[in-house]
Amino acid sequence: MKKRTCKGISVSRIFSTAALSISLLLMPLTMAVAQKKSTAAKPKTNQTKTSRVASGDDLAKLREEFIKATNDYKAKLEKLRASYEKNLGKAEDRLTQSKELFAQGLISKNDFKAGERAVAEAKDKVNEVNQRIASADTQIADTLLEAEAETKLARSKPIPKGGMVKTASFIRYNGGAVWALSDAWKVQRFFLEAFKKPLPIAVFGQGAIHDRWRLDHHNAMDVSLHPDGPEGQALLVFLRNNGIPFLAFREAIPGTATGPHIHIGRPSHRY
Repeated sequence: MKKRTCKGISVSRIFSTAALSISLLLMPLTMAVAQKKSTAAKPKTNQTKTSRVASGDDLAKLREEFIKATNDYKAKLEKLRASYEKNLGKAEDRLTQSKELFAQGLISKNDFKAGERAVAEAKDKVNEVNQRIASADTQIADTLLEAEAETKLARSKPIPKGGMVKTASFIRYNGGAVWALSDAWKVQRFFLEAFKKPLPIAVFGQGAIHDRWRLDHHNAMDVSLHPDGPEGQALLVFLRNNGIPFLAFREAIPGTATGPHIHIGRPSHRY
């Protein structure tokens, strides 16, 4: 198979080189985020305020570098897209001419089909670049969302027993009841009696996603319900009435939640 090229440059090489550059930038960013969160969970030491500020500045700098690299990658992709769209236009013009020639019997069916394949291949190249640009936009959005979530969590004060914190992204209830995963049957029985169907449990205990994010989820379960939906609201009321702690996510938070769901149990700590 021939490699796709643009003006003598291998497209696959551009994609792989740019992706590798972004990955190398993302690696220290991810490690810094994990280290920052791990440090925040430990008891206070004699660490100076200056060093804490420096750590925050380093993390912000890494994020800025990652976003800049991603934007540079997008700029290269947009140049490729312009070239591919130009080639697509030419291929479509040739196909239009081929249709007329084929109708007049001046070219063979194979020649006509070759023109159709050329248009299809040109469209595939444009679609591929569009997908990569969209992926780059998602990476930038996730980085900004993670920074926003960390800021919100850092500003939040310790929640007393029975207390609750609400933000646009999540709800946290610090129930006073002693919770164990073996008590899950109580929640399951409530939901079955209330809605005549099983509780939609997505993850019971530790899951692969929690291993990947290094979250201790052994004594918790995730339920596939949006906290603002009728079933989600009923479940939250039940949990509060019984003092069962929970975290209800309204949206995805990179490194914490893959999407809207209700986490039943104490918050998962990083290890």
